[in-house]
Amino acid sequence: MELSYQEKVTLIKLKDLKKIKFEELVKETGLDQVAVMRAVLWLQSKGLAKLHEKQKKIVKLTETGRRYAEIGLPERRALMVLREKKKVTLDDLKDVLNEDELKPIVGILRKEGWASVKKEGGKLVLEITDKGIKAGERPIDAALKILVKKGEVEAGKISKLVSIKELKRRKIAEEESKTEREVEITDEGLKIAEKGLEIKEEVSFLTPELIKSGKWKEVEFKRFNIEAPVRKIYPGKKQPYRAFLDKIRRKLIEMGFIEMSVDSLIETQFWNFDALFQPQNHPAREWTDTYQLKYPKMGYLPEKELVERVKASHENGWITGSRGWGYIWSPERAMLLMPRAHGTALSGRQLAKGVQIPGKYFTIQRVFRPDVLDRTHLIEFNQVDGFVVGENLTFKHLLGILKRFAVEIAGAKKVKFLPDYYPFTEPSVQMSAYHEELGWVEFGGAGVFREEMTKALGVDVPVIAWGIGIDRLAMFKLGIDDIRYLFSYDLKWLREAKIIW
Repeated sequence: MELSYQEKVTLIKLKDLKKIKFEELVKETGLDQVAVMRAVLWLQSKGLAKLHEKQKKIVKLTETGRRYAEIGLPERRALMVLREKKKVTLDDLKDVLNEDELKPIVGILRKEGWASVKKEGGKLVLEITDKGIKAGERPIDAALKILVKKGEVEAGKISKLVSIKELKRRKIAEEESKTEREVEITDEGLKIAEKGLEIKEEVSFLTPELIKSGKWKEVEFKRFNIEAPVRKIYPGKKQPYRAFLDKIRRKLIEMGFIEMSVDSLIETQFWNFDALFQPQNHPAREWTDTYQLKYPKMGYLPEKELVERVKASHENGWITGSRGWGYIWSPERAMLLMPRAHGTALSGRQLAKGVQIPGKYFTIQRVFRPDVLDRTHLIEFNQVDGFVVGENLTFKHLLGILKRFAVEIAGAKKVKFLPDYYPFTEPSVQMSAYHEELGWVEFGGAGVFREEMTKALGVDVPVIAWGIGIDRLAMFKLGIDDIRYLFSYDLKWLREAKIIW
């Protein structure tokens, strides 16, 4: 049977010791702890040794406990003052107790029966009792002495004297789990060790010096067991959700989309609603569905010509065949400031600024809506919004883009489309994808921008557009069933979450 240098050294020591604590075996071999553990595990897999592990609870003294061991427990120090003065106020105890110790001292002294408590002149007065005068060593005092002497003690032994919960509550001691390991040689291991084992110098790497000197013929080369348990290493990487967003951005750019620039998370209602042909009396513009800024309350409208076209589209349709919304449009309402409620506001800005025809544009933006937090809803979340502008675009082109998003980027297995309504698109559609834990989940809405919107913004060709809750797509890709976990501080999940490619 082939054995490594560390295995041979370990087995030779076990031959004489038969059974030994792991820590002592490390000292006997002169090897480091990791090397001995690997050797023992390999010897165990070959049937030459056994590793026995036993879990036990231990109690260790804290820094507070060590301090009490030196100067005395708070109640003992208070009792010394009481024995001297017989009757004291809390102010009299300030020389021997700090602020944190002073607060619970009255309760502790009453519980022990060492002092009676009454009010005199508006102050609490403590008076020593007969029990306080005769007070001897208590179980907690004995437990503290043992902990000071031994450093750590099995929980079972301490709990016979005093409740561990009490020691932890008073921050005197803390409880830990400890693994005790013993290594034992087997009969087969003993036979091999008694036959004699030749130990040669072992090296890990073949160096030029070994080759030149010819020493490589005399040494043994270390064999590496790639299946042996080793310490896990967690290399630095991007937060999983951040990596997913970057992947979406990269994918869209590779597909020829241009990213829309963003100046601020704050918009006027003009860009968030009015430029998108959403009427000013629409319920989505009320406080129940959107946030509004208290200060500053109002922003500025863009150039007058654009504002006049948007106003006309709202009031009378402006273009042939449309009657608009039939109300008097208010510029003051349009100037109100708000945190952006959807990324489509940037689509309106881009169309008004000017676009390539044909052209493809996108943005990934943080948006804000008052909602009820649950597994599929957030108050602050991300959306990927975009549009394609061109001469011969149809609704069918839009459905194809949406399906590609869900299947190729998010990894959804099933996708379905449902008719929907939005003030700025016609026809409109809602996209949903199937999640194994949550069932059908709505991702977002899409449609063909209405001419009342696009022509008012200076575009005369069809525009297909979408706004998708990218957070929900990420749930699919990262394999989670609660959207709040995307922003989790759970270190285990952050370390072990799969890398997004």
